[in-house]
Formats: sequence, C-alpha cells, structure tokens
Amino acid sequence: MIPVTMELGGKSPFIVMSDANLKNAVSASMVANWYSCGEICSNGTRVFVQRPVYDEFLKQLCERTSTLKIGNPLKPDTDIGAMVSKQHLERVLNYIKIGKEEGAKAANGDDAGAVVQVTDDDGECKDGYYMKPLVFVNCHDDMKIVKEEIFGPVMVVLPFDTEEEVIKRANDTPYGLSAGIFTQDLGTAHRMAAAIQAGTMWVNNYNLAPTEMPWRGYKKSGLGQECGNAVINYWTQEKSIYIEMGDVDSPYP
Repeated sequence: MIPVTMELGGKSPFIVMSDANLKNAVSASMVANWYSCGEICSNGTRVFVQRPVYDEFLKQLCERTSTLKIGNPLKPDTDIGAMVSKQHLERVLNYIKIGKEEGAKAANGDDAGAVVQVTDDDGECKDGYYMKPLVFVNCHDDMKIVKEEIFGPVMVVLPFDTEEEVIKRANDTPYGLSAGIFTQDLGTAHRMAAAIQAGTMWVNNYNLAPTEMPWRGYKKSGLGQECGNAVINYWTQEKSIYIEMGDVDSPYP
C-alpha cells in the first residue's frame, strides 16, 4: 500500500458580506481570479456578494479589471500573461461560449474573454495564448460555468441575501479546497468559517499559502495534506517499543 496525497481541483466560494471593506475585497477577488491567468486550483471563482453592496463591488471590480495590461509576463508592467497552451485556451473559450448560451452576461465589456494578440517592442507578434479576463453576471448556481472548474481568467459574481443562504450555496459543490470571507465582524467570520466545507479558509485576504500552514482539500478536492508539521505525521510511520529491565510478573506457576 503506497501512501499518497492528492491536491485536486476546486470551485471555491469567495464571499463578500455587506460590512466588508470593498476596496480590499475587490483587490483580493482579483488575486483570487486573475493571478496566473486563473490557472490556480484554489482560486475563488464563485464570488458571492451580499446584495446591498453588489452593485458597488461589481462597479469597482470592472473598473480595475479594465486597467490590467495583457502582455509578456517577463516584463514588470504586465498584469496578465499567457495561458499554458493552445488546447487549454480553447477549453476556456468553450466554457465562455457555454456560459453565454446559458444566459450569462459579461459585465466588463463586450470584448471581455476575447483572444488578444501581443506584440513586442518592435511590433512583432509574440507567441502565446492570451485572453482578456471576463467577469460573468446574470448567473445562477446550476450553470455549468458556476459548477465546474474552468481554470482560466473567468469569474462569476453572484448576489445573495443572508448568511444562511450563502453558506448553503457555498457548500453546494463536490469540491472543498478553499474559501474566502470578507467581513469586519469576527463573530461572523468564525461562524461562517466553521460552517463552510473547505480545507483552507481566508478571512479578509485570499490565496496566501505559507509553508508552515497545512494545505488540504475536503470532498473531491484532495486526499491527505501538504505543508506544516502535520504533513510529517502523514509521511512517517509510528512504531511502539516496550522495554523491560526488571523481573516479569506472571499469573502462572
């Protein structure tokens, strides 16, 4: 029997309560979706925003996303680089097509999700598979783009009303890798963190992964754990050794 750890996929919830610091929540949602072109398993791609702040959150998100520069990732002023392969780009574009067919709308412009041609300083085209980040709205929880991991720069933003509602919706997934909660109320944060089924939780931040903290997935998001002292126990085997230096008492003659 070979022991294994498996860090698998996710469709992680990113929850913004109405009392959240919106500037920080928007910043973190961008890190949770656009970082590495969205090709990170822990990304918070289901962004749930409480209805009183939904419109303002979306406004700030789209404004800031529109300023991102797509280009050569080796240049320091680049925000969004290339995707890993042509095959994967086509896979992400197919999810976008399906999402629009299901009724989702792009909130950050008609060209959101479009393939981009990148040139170098001499005007020569650079090899690579580039696309503009896409913020989807007009979505519901049963859509394919809301249920399945896209693994690209595609975010869905969904309104909610109550804490109980969003916890139920956040857990309505076969995955359980990560989750984020934005709130100024620590009581709310602890209560929701305990209720959400995810191996890693962030409160008022996202995608931090210090090596001293265990990393694990719930449900179909993985098996075992990595990082932290806990991983040592997973990859070592205990042994029990009894040593007697005196006489042995016996009930037998």
